[in-house]
Amino acid sequence: MDEIKTVASDFQLAQLWDSGGEALKSFQLLVLTYSVSVLGAIVILIAGWIISRLLGRWVRSLLTRTRRVDETVVGFFSVFVRYAVLVVVAVMVLGQFGVQTASIITALGAAGLAIGLALQGTLQNIAAGIMLLVLRPFRVGEYVDAGGIAGTVQEIGLFATEMKTFDGLYRMVPNSLLWNVPVTNYSRRPERRYDLVIGIGYEDDIEKAQGVLMDLARAEERILADPEPDVFVSELGDSAVSVTLRYWTSSANWWVTSRDMTKAAKVAFDKNNISIPFPQISYSGSLAIEKPDQQ
Repeated sequence: MDEIKTVASDFQLAQLWDSGGEALKSFQLLVLTYSVSVLGAIVILIAGWIISRLLGRWVRSLLTRTRRVDETVVGFFSVFVRYAVLVVVAVMVLGQFGVQTASIITALGAAGLAIGLALQGTLQNIAAGIMLLVLRPFRVGEYVDAGGIAGTVQEIGLFATEMKTFDGLYRMVPNSLLWNVPVTNYSRRPERRYDLVIGIGYEDDIEKAQGVLMDLARAEERILADPEPDVFVSELGDSAVSVTLRYWTSSANWWVTSRDMTKAAKVAFDKNNISIPFPQISYSGSLAIEKPDQQ
């Protein structure tokens, strides 16, 4: 009986030994397998990190050499490329451990779609901001009018553009509102034309009026000699003959020059007895004078 118990005990020990050996072999195989995966993941992480930094620097260097690209866009694209590479690296690392990357990519795509739908307006502003910074229909310091939104550009961001209105107010405009409308840039060109139109009476001397306006233009230093100023009759109105002085000046002097020339023309016409008639309206065959300040 004792012998039977001894044999049974030996048999159990042998089974335990065999089970332990198999477990040890499985553990060794598991450690070996995951060691290779861990080492591979580490190599991929290091290589991906280096590649992402190199690509980011390359994109920044490439865009910096392009003068039309704003510094904000350069930084945005360099960071975007870097993190895009890191996302790919993270998916590859998960693949090293047997994770089904197809499902992860699908989930990332669905999440991106959901975020895109939720931030549709914001993404439109970002896309418009990038186009404004790349194509540069206006720059900081320029006075523009975009679909009735007028002001001097203070800063162009990825989401909105900061402007200062003519009367000194602060205005922040979403980029999508500035991109989808025609933009008139009053500061981009170095020279700008102005037409000074003044109506004189039919009884006044047209040649004399034209000579007075031309003398004013030649005496004004801010008016350019090339293109040369021109004076002509632009319209025969109901109560006046419209005489136009057309001249060119620098964009920086356009506003103040136009106001000074308007005042100088009125003073010169008064000295030369050239009348500037009020609009006249005929009632029942009679001619009446209508003054703007009278009701």
